[in-house]
Amino acid sequence: MEKAITIDGKTVAFKATAGTIRQYRARFGRDLLMDFQKLQKETNAEQTLTAETLTVFENLAFTMAKQADPGIPDTPDEWLDGFEMFSIYQVLPELVSLWVASQAPTVTQKKEQPQQIGR
Repeated sequence: MEKAITIDGKTVAFKATAGTIRQYRARFGRDLLMDFQKLQKETNAEQTLTAETLTVFENLAFTMAKQADPGIPDTPDEWLDGFEMFSIYQVLPELVSLWVASQAPTVTQKKEQPQQIGR
């Protein structure tokens, strides 16, 4: 799934696929699913985000942006330097909705028919 989000007046493409988890792990050596749970928990509690949570957000955003556009800079620091200040609270819900939508099943399971015995 892909989504364009306006950040600091720039349209930025983001992409979430099955490969997002693997790319995140390869680049940052962390489990995206565990990090995402912490990120959601902290933002849902409406508490001040910790430095670790901000890093998770930045790494997730970078990974999704890099998937959508391999031509962006090769590190989160270089990529983030391309923006002035922006609110994480405006961008994060958009990324969360993209991630959640990408996790939804795309195939409808058929209801299994009981096997008939005999005949």
